[in-house]
Amino acid sequence: MARARVGYLGPEGSFSHEAVLTLPDAQPVAFASIGDVLADVAHGGVERGLVPLENAIEGTVSATIDGLVFDYDLVIEREVVLPIHLHLLARPGVTLAQVTRVSSYVHALAQVRGYLSRLEHVRVDQTTSTSEAAREVAASREPWAAVGSAVAASTFGLAIIDADIADHPGNATRFVEVGRGEIPAPTGNDRTSIVCFQEADRPGTLYGILGRFAARDINLTKVESRPTKRGLGEYCFVIEFDGHVGDDIVADCLADLQAHLVRVKFLGSYPLTGEGSTTRRHEVGEARRAAAQWIDTIRAQIRA
Repeated sequence: MARARVGYLGPEGSFSHEAVLTLPDAQPVAFASIGDVLADVAHGGVERGLVPLENAIEGTVSATIDGLVFDYDLVIEREVVLPIHLHLLARPGVTLAQVTRVSSYVHALAQVRGYLSRLEHVRVDQTTSTSEAAREVAASREPWAAVGSAVAASTFGLAIIDADIADHPGNATRFVEVGRGEIPAPTGNDRTSIVCFQEADRPGTLYGILGRFAARDINLTKVESRPTKRGLGEYCFVIEFDGHVGDDIVADCLADLQAHLVRVKFLGSYPLTGEGSTTRRHEVGEARRAAAQWIDTIRAQIRA
């Protein structure tokens, strides 16, 4: 079977490249930006794309979420969680005291902001990816450095002159694999992502949205507001929750939202990484079955 072409934020040696290598039967295809990845998937150039969605330190990757919400009708098919270890990379022989410039992707730079603030003698520049920064450093004769991965150091022949420089421990990035509309089958341990657009800005809209989930014991894992780009103060809500659109209770909730409250854009139902919601879903199912038996007992007493 031919391997599916999967776009990622390149060049080789980026964290996106590391993440795409964890996918089975994937043929990695590098792109210059996240927007280019999403556009090529949408237009049929590659079968799927793997893009960073959120980082444990810096939060949501706006280029990804805005592309999925506003620009393209793609579906999330899978998630990949990658531990992130950021290092300072330079050509062999260059010391930290000699470095005059440090470059990397904007999210990587944000994750080492405190570290870089102590390097008063360096200029900080943004690049399109961590591996692009490493490639620039390798090609230059200047005493430059890049913030990137050990894989990038190996790929471009660089040395790690300072290791694990992130400001906070436990750094990780969640990537999502996106395609053109095929929804994976339910596994029993799934997550669904949607966007809710308000038809009008009125009090109680968010309360009404959240109440639909609470009434059905659906566990929300993330709620985030995003500007709609139509005017100052206009927002939509990106919501993630346990469950799959193939589950009757989830489908009922989404239909209720669409019919009575907001316009819903479906972003995907896909398997969770790790244990996730399995235990919680079992507990909710048992509670609902017990409640159903209780109400059946009461209704059995209704006079004929």
